[in-house]
Amino acid sequence: MSSPADRRSSHPADLDDAALLDRAAGVLLTQACGDALGVPYEFAMPPAEDEIPVMRGGGLGPYEPGEWSDDTQMAICIARVTAHGPGGHCLVDTEGEARGEALDEIAEAFEAWRTGGASDIGTQTATVLRDAAHLDGPAHRRLTTAARALHGVTGKTAGNGALMRTGVVGLVALDDRTATARAARAVAHLTHADVLAAESCVLWGEAIRVAVTEERLDVRAGLDLLPAERADMWSAWIHDAEQDEPTAELRQNGFTVTALLAAWHAVHTTRDAEHHVVEALAAAVRIGGDTDTVAAIAGQLLGAYYGASRVPADWRAAVHGWPGMRADDLVDLAVRTARHGLERGPADGSGSAPESDA
Repeated sequence: MSSPADRRSSHPADLDDAALLDRAAGVLLTQACGDALGVPYEFAMPPAEDEIPVMRGGGLGPYEPGEWSDDTQMAICIARVTAHGPGGHCLVDTEGEARGEALDEIAEAFEAWRTGGASDIGTQTATVLRDAAHLDGPAHRRLTTAARALHGVTGKTAGNGALMRTGVVGLVALDDRTATARAARAVAHLTHADVLAAESCVLWGEAIRVAVTEERLDVRAGLDLLPAERADMWSAWIHDAEQDEPTAELRQNGFTVTALLAAWHAVHTTRDAEHHVVEALAAAVRIGGDTDTVAAIAGQLLGAYYGASRVPADWRAAVHGWPGMRADDLVDLAVRTARHGLERGPADGSGSAPESDA
């Protein structure tokens, strides 16, 4: 295991820094805005190049204007656990390991959400949660067992459902990049056993952490957290996504790799726009396909870089959703997650999740 000195960020987080807290606050809020912008266009005709996406509701669920979908709903399930702090179960301990008890709480939250709040749910996630309900044992182990079983049958479980909810995981250990990566893998594995799903979450989680702590948009920041041969593959994919006309078919973004590339393409190719948050989220929706998810993923990173204060006031006033939350609630969850991630206590001896099965 790496020592604390080895894994700490070279840019330690200062949670007395109001600007840093604003960036942390932006992660969930801007995700929700992207989600609500994309809802009306999900797997439908995307807006034209000269058309501005609007939060008009509708889509695949009974969504009101400004209402977020399952992307943000699942992120909230995580955030309500990660915001607990030392009095609850922090997601990672001082050794940088993912705590089994916290993963149990997240898994239980997913299960409760499926039967008591989900307005929409991806096929893969629904299958895993349904199958896990018939197993015995701690919740996080039931879910990971069901996820692995599904992968064993299909060999294809790299949907975008883990990536869409991973932004808040990038806040759980702002001072510790290795712990952030371990947490991202562990939360991804609850429903997605494919190595590509975990890798996409590691890369995006580290990009979120770096944006918050270093004010840097860098989706390559986590490449060294992957095996070298996998990092080379991802590096080539990212380079392609940065082109004006990538060779990858970005509209096929139900796949976790393409979802990440589509979100990064939208962020990167609009980087010189005067109102980057607005233009990047519009570009994400215009890609088409799973529009709410791609825009939610892009929103996580944009929020981590620009902060909640850069979210347009009309968006902030409009966004809302399950479980009866609004913008200020999302800000509170994100800020408490960031604060408590730096106050996490030592391991309590009751067991942590495996770091990776990849």
